[in-house]
Amino acid sequence: MNDWHLARGYKYAGIVSGLRTEPNRRDLAVVVSDTPATAAGVFTQNRVCAAPVHISRARLPRTDARAIVICSGNANACTGDQGMRDAERMAELVAREIDCQPNQVLVASTGVIGRPLPMPVLEAGIPKAVAAVRDGRDALDHAAHAILTTDTKIKVSTRKLGDYSVTGFAKGAAMIGPNMATMLGFVLTDAPLPADFLHTTLKRAADQTFNCISVEGHTSTNDTVFMLANGTGSPLAGAELEAFEPAIHAVCADLARQIAADAEGANHLITLDVDGCRSDHDARTIAKAVAESALVKTAVFGADPNWGRVVSAAGYAGVPFEEKDLSLWMGDLLLYRDGQPLPFDATAASGYLKHNRDVHFRLKFKLGTGRCTFYTCDLTHEYVTLNADYTT
Repeated sequence: MNDWHLARGYKYAGIVSGLRTEPNRRDLAVVVSDTPATAAGVFTQNRVCAAPVHISRARLPRTDARAIVICSGNANACTGDQGMRDAERMAELVAREIDCQPNQVLVASTGVIGRPLPMPVLEAGIPKAVAAVRDGRDALDHAAHAILTTDTKIKVSTRKLGDYSVTGFAKGAAMIGPNMATMLGFVLTDAPLPADFLHTTLKRAADQTFNCISVEGHTSTNDTVFMLANGTGSPLAGAELEAFEPAIHAVCADLARQIAADAEGANHLITLDVDGCRSDHDARTIAKAVAESALVKTAVFGADPNWGRVVSAAGYAGVPFEEKDLSLWMGDLLLYRDGQPLPFDATAASGYLKHNRDVHFRLKFKLGTGRCTFYTCDLTHEYVTLNADYTT
């Protein structure tokens, strides 16, 4: 990814502030827009929400956003009134440094729930982070590293569209469940996009991408995706505007896939394509049931081509269908056609699971045109170990 692909007019920083105990671990990120930006957001649907979710949700949508501040290692969730004051203070510290109003700054956080923020660390770190902001790939990489928790790699995606770009970065590796995941995502463009389009398009893109990934089905307290558009001049309209929706969707889909692929302890990325349903909603409901089946996930981990677990999960999803309506492929292997099992080479099927990092299941119905692509992963010993020891 070359710098010229990055959305223009944004500067980034990711620093070591001392929020995390690991040495030299970046843990505080700032994104600054050179000009006031139209901004929209989508958030967790968990009724228990982190303080930054409450603060940022109240500030959106808007047309004059200037910055985002993100900390990792501490979720600032379930922290009461003090947590709200601390989240507001994070925005105030950024606003003071870039000479804007505090409500022009959005806040996000990720990490352990129920621990107050160490505000002296942030009081010192945020001015340092703002002073370090600059543009370019290296600066974006620093910010993308600073938002990680148990992720093993940064997640960045960008698309060029005519004179403009759409750039995104995200984090997420566990507590991943639809609506959204334990994830933070930031999508930035230098195009002049109208506020209503930004909100509608981001919500639709999130529904079709970030809401279609699952590791263990746990919806977090902090899930946040912001989108900023800082282009100047008359807002795009007509065909130029319509072209932006697929570009935004592509960036979100790429980030969502990277999140699922980086799931804690995962050995496999599992792609589920469900099509031929009565509606997209039905397809997503079936895909989610299969994706969250511990039996499906452990079968993939063990390279066991026990396809009956996939069909069974589809059957309990709550979507009406007859067995004869369903066919199932694993990779190129057709295992179940129109409700009838087919002979297959079990050794070859097991080898497909054993030797491919990316595995693919397709569930084909004969009921309509509804479809969904959903990402999940296998369930491994390492996942259990990581989450059993997360705070101890």
